[in-house]
Formats: sequence, structure tokens, C-alpha cells
Amino acid sequence: MKQTRSKRKYNSSRRKDQARQTRLQIMEAARKLFIERGYAGATIEAIAQEAGVAPETVYAIFGNKRTTLASLLDISIGGDDQPVGILERPEHQAVMRDTDQRQQLAKFAKGMSEIMSRAAPIFEVMRSAAKLEPEINEYLQNLLKERLQNLTRFIKSITANGPLRDGLDEKEAGEIIWAITSPELFQLLTLDRRWTKEKYTEWLTDTLIRLLLP
Repeated sequence: MKQTRSKRKYNSSRRKDQARQTRLQIMEAARKLFIERGYAGATIEAIAQEAGVAPETVYAIFGNKRTTLASLLDISIGGDDQPVGILERPEHQAVMRDTDQRQQLAKFAKGMSEIMSRAAPIFEVMRSAAKLEPEINEYLQNLLKERLQNLTRFIKSITANGPLRDGLDEKEAGEIIWAITSPELFQLLTLDRRWTKEKYTEWLTDTLIRLLLP
């Protein structure tokens, strides 16, 4: 009986690993095709073919193309498929617990550079898709609101270590950092102006310190 239980547990674990691997394969295929073809051109059938699975598998896991794109953006922001909020991840918790404002902003800028390298191209696809589908537009607007809330929460960790620039409150500071770290601006600087991630990180660090701190 013990051997049977062990075997079943192992098989269950293996099935979960296989299902996760299939999901990640689909995500990689979706990333490639959404960026190359845009939202309209990246069909479920094309994504399935690129991933080496049946279209029914994509539908079974994600439901439709809209939720496939939303899942891809979630993974791109977080860096993996773990169901952990961005501010609850260890690296971001460490930044928020730092007691030096300038170090906090420098570490934040470095982390934001990594996030935007993954997420900005997908965010651009979602911006375009939002013009075609009201459901995607609603998801996008909620995402933008959540992003502002998260960044305002980050600002509170900054003000816990000292004041902001004279005349600047937490609400406005949150809106400033929300705009300065937008995917659109990241794309302008790294694609159109061909900035490296290192240059973007240095610029963002310097800009945030100048705009937010005394």
C-alpha cells in the first residue's frame, strides 16, 4: 500500500510538472507571435502550432486569446508564473525595507529596468488590442490603476525614511513615478533612442532622485 501511494504521488507530481511545462511553452510561443504579428495576427491556431500543441490545449488552459495575452503580461511583469504579487516578491520587499531613500530608488530603478525589458513589448501589444476589444481595455484600465496603487505604496516606503521634495505629497509622487516608469517611455528610450538597459537605469535613478527627494 505504501508503494502504491508513493507511485501515485509521484505520477501526480509529474503530471503537474508536465502541465506547467506545457503552459510555459505556450507562453513563449505567444510572446513570440504577439510581438511579431500583433494581437490580431497571433491566432490561437498559430500559437498552438508554434508551441507544438493542439489548439484545444491552448483553449483548455487559457480559455481564449484575450486571457492568453493577459496571462503573458502577468508572467512578464513578475518574471515567472508564480501567483505572487509584484510587491510581495522578496526582491521588492527588500527594496521597501531598505532605510536609505536614494538606495531604495536606485534599486527600484534597476528592478524596473528588468521588468520593463520583459513587459513593455507585451504592454504595447495590449495597448493596441484594447482598441479592438472592450474586455481587454477594461483589463488594461484596471491594470493601470493597480500599478498606480502599487507605486504609491512604494512611495510610502520612501517617506518612511525621510521627506519628499518640498511641496510634493505621496499622491503626486506616486503619479510622477507611475508616469516616469511607464512602458511607453521605456520603449521610446530603449527602442527609438537605442538606450541600453544600463543607461536607462542610470537615467531613471537620477531622474527619480531629482524629482522626488529634497
